[in-house]
Amino acid sequence: MEERLMPFTMAGPEEKVTLVAVDAGRGLQARLYSMGLVPGVRVKVLNNGGRGPLMVLVKEARMALGYGMARKILVERSKIF
Repeated sequence: MEERLMPFTMAGPEEKVTLVAVDAGRGLQARLYSMGLVPGVRVKVLNNGGRGPLMVLVKEARMALGYGMARKILVERSKIF
């Protein structure tokens, strides 16, 4: 794994990341993709409570992702947002 890649759960509050991949089955992938969480999309972490849900901003939509779901999403830190 490249050094910049990490599970979404490791992103801190106010951090801006780019979604790289979803390491999950087709059902979860389809659900995330329907929410706009597709590879290449830029996401801002609003709140990361540790083991609880992550509050994120995707485009102009706020959403909560469960910890288990967020753990399956690989992101990289964005250089430019």
